[in-house]
Order: sequence, then C-alpha cells, then structure tokens
Amino acid sequence: MINLLNFNQLQLADYFASIGEKPFRAKQLMRWMHHFGVHDFTLMTDIAKSLREKLAVGTEITLPSVQLEQISNDGTRKWLIGTDDKNGVANSIETVFIPEDDRGTLCISSQVGCALACTFCSTGAQGFNRNLSVSEIIGQLAIANRSLRSESGYELLPVNDRIISNVVMMGMGEPLTNYDNVVTAMQIMLDDSAYGLSRRRVTLSTSGIVPAMDKLKEDCPVALAVSLHAPNDALRDLIVPINKKYPIKDLMAACNRYLEKAPRDFVTFEYVMLNGVNDMMEHAHQLLDVIKNVPCKLNLIPFNPFPNSGYETSKPSHIRVFRDILMQAGYVVTVRKTRGDDIDAACGQLAGKVLDKTKRTLKAIPIEVDA
Repeated sequence: MINLLNFNQLQLADYFASIGEKPFRAKQLMRWMHHFGVHDFTLMTDIAKSLREKLAVGTEITLPSVQLEQISNDGTRKWLIGTDDKNGVANSIETVFIPEDDRGTLCISSQVGCALACTFCSTGAQGFNRNLSVSEIIGQLAIANRSLRSESGYELLPVNDRIISNVVMMGMGEPLTNYDNVVTAMQIMLDDSAYGLSRRRVTLSTSGIVPAMDKLKEDCPVALAVSLHAPNDALRDLIVPINKKYPIKDLMAACNRYLEKAPRDFVTFEYVMLNGVNDMMEHAHQLLDVIKNVPCKLNLIPFNPFPNSGYETSKPSHIRVFRDILMQAGYVVTVRKTRGDDIDAACGQLAGKVLDKTKRTLKAIPIEVDA
C-alpha cells in the first residue's frame, strides 16, 4: 500500500497523473489530509466517489503509532512514537511540544537515533538505526496537532487556527543526513493547502553538514540554527565529531552563503554550556572571534544531564559571565529555559528507543550531498 502522507503536493499530482486522474486532485487531497486532518477517504466529499474507491484499494493515509504521551509540570508534552521496522525490531522516536505565551513550538525528530555521536547528547548515545520516512516526520506534526486540538475542543477546525505555531527540526537525528525526506516534509509544512507555516516559523537545526546546507539554501530555505557548541576546532572535534569533516571556518562560510536566501537575516548559533569544558571567559572571547563575520544570534543552552554523560551543567555564574561578554560585544543572546526535564523532554535528552543499533557503523559518516 502507498502511504499518501509520503508525498508533497507536486509528488501527489504526479501520482494522480500516473493513475489517470487530474493533477488538481492533489490539492484537494492535501487539504483533507493535512489542513483538516481527515484520513478517511469516505469523508472527502468533494472528491469523486469513484476516485475515493480507487484510493481505498491501492493507498492509505497512515500515521505512526503513539506508544506514550507524557505531560510535564510546566506544560511541556512528549510523545513516544513507534517506528517499527520491516525486520520486526520495534524502535521509537520522541516528539516534544513546548507551550509559551506567544507561541507553541513542536520539536520534531528526523531519524531513529543519530550517527553523529555528539558527546553531550543523549540521542547520540543511543546509536543509529535508520532515517525516518516523510510520513513519519510529518506524522509527528499531525499526531501532536490532533492531540492538542482534541483536548482543546478544536479538532474539527482547519489548522490555520493554530495551537502549533512553530516547528523546529531539533529532535532526534541530524536532519540534513536525511535530506530528501526532511525537505519533502518541510515543503508539506509550508504548503498553504497543508499546514501553511511560514519559512520564518520552521527552523532546521544542523551540526554543520556543509554540502547539504548549500543545497537546502536552493531547495527549501527555512530558518537556520547551527549547533556550534565550541569556539575552536580542537574542542569541537571532541564534542561535535562532524567538525573533523567540516571545520568551523568552512561552517561559517556556509552560514553566510545560506543567508543569501534565508527567511531571516541571521543564523542562530546554539551553544550547550558544559561545566569547565566550553564555558570559561576565554571561550567566550574565542567565540566572538569565530562569529564576527556572520550575522547571528546566540542561544546558550544549560546542559541537561543524562546517565553516564560525563558532563555537568555550567554554574549559573559562569553562564551569566559568558552571556554578558557576548552581549557587551553587541550580540543578541538568550539563555534557553529548561523545559520538560521531569519527563526527559529537555534539549539533548531525547532518546526514544533504538533497539537495533547495528546500523550505526554503516551510517556513521554523513551522506555527501551534491550541490
């Protein structure tokens, strides 16, 4: 069976053409599937009955399964979502919703585990199994949207009456090593016939896959966040190993190229604060030198502990001094609030369940992307 959630509107039009149907049916189906969240063909009343019957035989609209939903004391929600593989090994991913006064942000995963092995990240410690399909990526948005709207009594309203206003590709995995599926899913998020989010409200976070950043600039430029976490190559090689392949100088140049077409006029640099590792005054001054030619904002992230990480959270006084050095140099700096840590939903804590980790060695080197 073909899961129609794997198609963006252009791909869906091609599919309809291949079965002898008019391409405009793609827009109709996109609205039913995503805009209204209807997955039962019999309810799609403006689509011909004969076509609905044809779709019911050869296709499906199937979301991943929800294994567990948790609610934090601060209102943060986390869904554990099953992604059973064909070999029968049950893996799972995690998706997090963070409510704030002026927005509702959904943090979406792109892979089962992660191959990049950043040493401060619980997801990296879980190993890597596989990339998520488009339906599994966009399905996280559909699941969260349905759950939140149902609880609020708005499940029948179209998605432009939003509870989820922002999406960040910051969950499990490195999005740019699952390039095609992530881009297709983001195109659905941006499609006015689907979720209709603006490019400014969809953010992709990357550890710095430089060729894929250049390609993303052309294919689907959304807001960009870069997981920097260190102010020099020697330290970044240790805590973000992909730096050995794409060092800081190359990464900064890629950021500037990306800004040529980005929806925002700055890159957000994410910097996890590790006690005694990267949080000293000299590190702050080194960081200023690294970012001096890149329009940017900085997001300092207090480290969220997980078992056997080997790291401790920076002292609040160290974070304040570090922040102040950056701010006095004229940069906009935020210190991320820790949200959902009582349900392990905070930044760097998402782990899911990666039962089959044997593929990690085969996938440890991120894909090359042709520009």
